[in-house]
Amino acid sequence: MTDTLKPVRVRMAPSPTGSFHLGSARTALYNYLFARKTGGKFVLRIEDTDQKRFVEGAEREIIDSLDWLGISPDEGPHLKGDFGPYRQTDRMKIYREHAEILLNSAHAFVCFCSPERLSQVREQQQKRKEKPRYDGLCRDLGSDEVAQRKENGERHVVRFKMPEDGSTSALDHLRGEIVTENRYLDDYVLLKSDGMPTYHLAATVDDHLMKITHVFRGAEWLATFPLHVQIIRAFGWDEPIWAHLSVFLKPSGKGKMSKREAAEAIKDGHSIFIKDMGDLGYTPEGVLNWIALMGWGVAEDDVMSLDQMVERFDIDNLTPSPAGINFAKLDHFNGTHIRLLSPEELATRIKPIYIQAGYSVDDSTLMAIIPLIRERLVTLDDCLAFGGFFFKEKVDPVPEELIAKKMDAAGSAEIARKILTILETLPEITHASAEEPLRALVEELSLKPNQVFGILRVAITGQKVSPPLFESMEIIGREKVLERVRNAIGILGNI
Repeated sequence: MTDTLKPVRVRMAPSPTGSFHLGSARTALYNYLFARKTGGKFVLRIEDTDQKRFVEGAEREIIDSLDWLGISPDEGPHLKGDFGPYRQTDRMKIYREHAEILLNSAHAFVCFCSPERLSQVREQQQKRKEKPRYDGLCRDLGSDEVAQRKENGERHVVRFKMPEDGSTSALDHLRGEIVTENRYLDDYVLLKSDGMPTYHLAATVDDHLMKITHVFRGAEWLATFPLHVQIIRAFGWDEPIWAHLSVFLKPSGKGKMSKREAAEAIKDGHSIFIKDMGDLGYTPEGVLNWIALMGWGVAEDDVMSLDQMVERFDIDNLTPSPAGINFAKLDHFNGTHIRLLSPEELATRIKPIYIQAGYSVDDSTLMAIIPLIRERLVTLDDCLAFGGFFFKEKVDPVPEELIAKKMDAAGSAEIARKILTILETLPEITHASAEEPLRALVEELSLKPNQVFGILRVAITGQKVSPPLFESMEIIGREKVLERVRNAIGILGNI
C-alpha cells in the first residue's frame, strides 16, 4: 500500500444540488476506510458555490446519509475542526485572495468577453468542426486597460492562463501517467462575474489549505484533471495523490443511470439514493459491502463488515474498470448481513417496521419469531410478509386459497374440520404435539402433505407462503390457532 504508514487527510466534497447517491457514498466509504486504516482524518467539505443548482436540505441529507451508513466524517460544517470553514460559501475571501495571487503571477487573466460573444465564438468553432474553447481575446490585455475597464464597471471573469505549448503530465494512482497536449486545453474560468469561484479554483485551494493528502473523486473529473494540476503548480504547491474512481454503469452495463431509470428502479424496490435505502429495508452493512466492491479489486462476493473493510483496504487494489449497478448483488449482500445480525439486533431493527405498519408488538413474540423468519429475509421489511400474521388478532384468508389442490371447497372444509378435531384434543399446540397426529391424518386420508398442510397454513397465517407451520402455530398459541381454523371452516362453507 502507498503511504499507509503516514496518517492521511482525505476529503469528500459533494455539492448540495440533489439527492446523495451511490457514487458519492462509495467515494465517502473509500475516504473513510483509508482514514481509519492509516489513523488519519476524513473531512466533509460542502462545495455550495453553484447557487443556481442549490437544493434546500441537500446538505442535511448528505450528513444524515453518512451517519446512517456509519461512515461519519471527522471534520465538517457540523463538526469541529482546525481547517474550517468547511462550507465554501463561507470561504469567499480566501478564493478571491488566491485568484489575485494567480493574476499577479501572470497565471491568470481578466476576461471581459460577454456571453453573447463567447456563444458566437463557439458557434464558429463548431462550424469549423473544432473543439469549442476560449479564443484568447483577453489573454494579453495590458494592466492599464484592465484597470480602466474595471473602473468603467464592465462585467468580467478571471480565467486561468493555460500554457499554449507543450503538454501537461499528471499521475493518477489508478490509471498511471496521463499526458495531455496543452493546445487542447481551455482557459477555464476561475472566478465568475458575480465573484463566486468555480470548482476548479475552490477545490484546489481548499485541498491545499486543508492539507488533503489524497483525492478520491469521480472519473468525470479526468477531463479537467490537467487544469487542476496546472493550477496547483502555478501556486508552487505539492500535489495530492489523485485517484479517479471507476464509473458506475446502469444495470444493463450500458451508460450511466438516468433520472427515468432511477424512477423505474424505485418501483421495483431499488434505489440509487441513500435516503431511500432504509425505507426499502436495506441495512447500512449490506449497502456498504455492495458499493465497496464496485471499484475495489477483491472477490465480488466477499462478505465484509466495516471493520473488516478497514483491515483489508488498500488503495493499490482500487480499479478504474467501470462497475455495473447490480441490484441482485445488493439483495444478496443485504440478506447475508441480516443473517449476521444477532437475534436481539435484528429484533431491534424490525420492531419499528411492524409498529409503523400498525401492529402491536410484544417483545417475547418478536424474539420467538426471529429464528423462523431471519433466513427468509432479503430486506428488513420482508418481516411484514413473513411475520406480520403473528401480531394480528385474526387473519383474513383469500377464500380460494383455502381450497386444497385437486379438491373442492366442501372437501377442503371437511379436512379443516378433521384438523380442528385433532387440535382441540391437544392441551397445548406445539411442534412436538401437533406434527405427529396431523401427519397421521395425511396418511389416513391418502392425501399429499401439501394438500392438508396447505389448508392449515392459509387458515393460520392468511397466506400460502410462511415460516415453518408447526413452529408458527406454537408461537401463535392454542386459542388463536383454533379460532383461525374455525374461521377458515366458515369461509369454506360459504363458497
